Amino acid sequence: SEMGQLEPSVDFGRTSRGESRCERWLRYRLKPRWTRPRQYGMVRISQRESQCEISSTHHTPLMTSRSLLLLADDEAAITDQLGPFLERAGFSVRVAADGATALARTAELRPSLIVLDVMMPQLDGREVLRRLRRAGDWTPVILLTRVGDATERAMALEEGADDYLNKPFDPHELAARVKALLRRATAGRPSLAAAQQLVSGPLRLNRASRRVTLDGAELPLTHKAIALLEYMMTHPDEVLTRERLLDAVWGWDHPVGTRAVDTRVAELRRALAEDAAEPHFIATAAGIGYRFISTVEVPT
Repeated sequence: SEMGQLEPSVDFGRTSRGESRCERWLRYRLKPRWTRPRQYGMVRISQRESQCEISSTHHTPLMTSRSLLLLADDEAAITDQLGPFLERAGFSVRVAADGATALARTAELRPSLIVLDVMMPQLDGREVLRRLRRAGDWTPVILLTRVGDATERAMALEEGADDYLNKPFDPHELAARVKALLRRATAGRPSLAAAQQLVSGPLRLNRASRRVTLDGAELPLTHKAIALLEYMMTHPDEVLTRERLLDAVWGWDHPVGTRAVDTRVAELRRALAEDAAEPHFIATAAGIGYRFISTVEVPT
């Protein structure tokens, strides 16, 4: 196939050095991008054997229907590995190596979702995104970026991105986000991430004015609490880990711990007069993070 094939002879046992053979295989096959231990190319290798399934031929598909994905990245080391992984995860995948090709293939193939690298030749990913949205194309887009600043990524979301992942990332996380995004996307309509206002029952968030109201009364919330609520409302019914929320709202430029997430969730619950034991909006996923459980709509 155009994405290449994984070697069928790879043994996934343990080497004498203690690393799994799939980890060793990835270490030699993927082009290094980060110097932090156990991170290679765009893949963050987990020490748990089950998280190394990118090189296993026995992966259970995440979806029954094979939605068509367009994977746009100029690094062959990424597309050669990520493409087959997503195929095994239950998707059909086509590849583009630059922004101009991504635009052309989008018009030709009409994919269900686009995974779009930000840094590409000819047209960068954000320019591709802007052109799609200006043309009224609301195909869901997940951006792949090395930018850790929360402000930069917020700008990308304002330009019409539906989600983003920082490189390096776990490919299982990407597959999970693709599945969640396809589940909540409506063909031909802007996504929740692109909406200027979000409504969930009596709760309303105006993203332009950064105002939150409950039954028409404005809630006195801090900037971070509003940003956290915004991210949760644009990802309803997803279990969001504390680490993911920390990355999305605070970014790498703020050296804070996951307790900062709990503090802002507590602020939101006080403002919403919500009981954590019987929540209407924000439920706790024990030991993991939080989930926005109320239906979110875009007002007409």
